[in-house]
Amino acid sequence: MEEVIEQLRELNEPVPVPLELPEEETLVEVQEQILIHLPFALREYLLTVSDVVYGRLEPVTASDPQSHTYLPEVAATAWDLGVPRYLVPLCEDHGNYYVVEEDGTVLLWEAETGEINEDESWESVWHWCRDIWLES
Repeated sequence: MEEVIEQLRELNEPVPVPLELPEEETLVEVQEQILIHLPFALREYLLTVSDVVYGRLEPVTASDPQSHTYLPEVAATAWDLGVPRYLVPLCEDHGNYYVVEEDGTVLLWEAETGEINEDESWESVWHWCRDIWLES
């Protein structure tokens, strides 16, 4: 995890309006909005590197309700499209969604089939960051 955080920090791209990291209280508010407890690794991600801008993928954020990556908005859209309600979206990618299970496992929900792709899974948000986001 520390290695992934370090890599993301090094690759963080400068942007005109930088994102901010959320506070714990903000995550409580986000949980209340989406009515789901955030898995531990997702909470860690949001608190430590959700302000990083890198590559073409834009994982969810929790500090700015006006952002197109704001978790409650991304979740509402994903669930409307058919992502199962118990999964928390991590990142939208061309209509598909990387989602987090309660145990922290990351899966790929494919819009074309409306189902989880059983061949695509990562042990945690940090494994997904390393294998997918950093490689994008």
